[in-house]
Amino acid sequence: MELATFDWLIIFLFFAVSLGIGIYVSKSSGKSANDFFLSGRSMPWWLLGLSMVATTFSTDTPNLVTDLVRTNGVSGNWVWWAFLITGLLTVFVYAKLWRKSNVNTDLEFYELRYGGKPASFLRKFRAIYLGVIFNVITMASVTLAAIKIGGIMLGLEPWETVITAGLVTVTFSAIGGFKGVVYTDVILFFVAMGGAIGAAYYLVNLPEVGGVQALLSHENVIDKISILPDFGNREALITLLIIPLAVQWWSSWYPGAEPGGGGYIAQRMLAAKDENHAIGATFFFNIMHYA
Repeated sequence: MELATFDWLIIFLFFAVSLGIGIYVSKSSGKSANDFFLSGRSMPWWLLGLSMVATTFSTDTPNLVTDLVRTNGVSGNWVWWAFLITGLLTVFVYAKLWRKSNVNTDLEFYELRYGGKPASFLRKFRAIYLGVIFNVITMASVTLAAIKIGGIMLGLEPWETVITAGLVTVTFSAIGGFKGVVYTDVILFFVAMGGAIGAAYYLVNLPEVGGVQALLSHENVIDKISILPDFGNREALITLLIIPLAVQWWSSWYPGAEPGGGGYIAQRMLAAKDENHAIGATFFFNIMHYA
């Protein structure tokens, strides 16, 4: 794919804005650990909600959802739609409790909830497991998706994508703290949504596609647009609907929708102005994420 000079200027501007935000908020974010990790617990619900959505919408998300729909149809999305149940539990039960706890991280909660050496061990174990093992695997999948996108759309080598995106991300996160991340998330959200909608509009109206009606009536698409799986197909029904709704939503750890909230969702609830803003942020997130 050939990019003009103007295209590269837009990409450069995108990275420059991200870095600029980190530099702009660095002074206020560096006042204390509370300011760096939680922005002084002063964030409004709408800002936190947008940040939650933007964090969930990573580079691997479009690839994953595309593969789910291509393989199993729209109903294949039930493997993650089922997590709306835990999301709503977080909204109406756990959000206010997270904010009320006044901990700085979700891992700190373990020593508040439990006690003694077992609690300390559990906190350290999960810090190592989630921080070193699970997050490395997650970041590897996200980075792989970025490498594929960078290679196809920008003609970049894998190392060029990793170093460029990695340096910018680490820099604005390190100097801007949580506030820099949230502010950048908002911009990234609108860039991602604008790009996705614009690309979809352009592609659907290509002569080869022929518009929305022609797309939906195509022989390769028409049997994949049902929201519910084929109830006559027992295997598909069990795999795509029954297991996600009956088991998967509570038994698996899915970043952003784990039972009760955790990880980056908990971090944003803890940064809310008060309990009502924590509830509003998670409710807004679930609407934007699943609706």
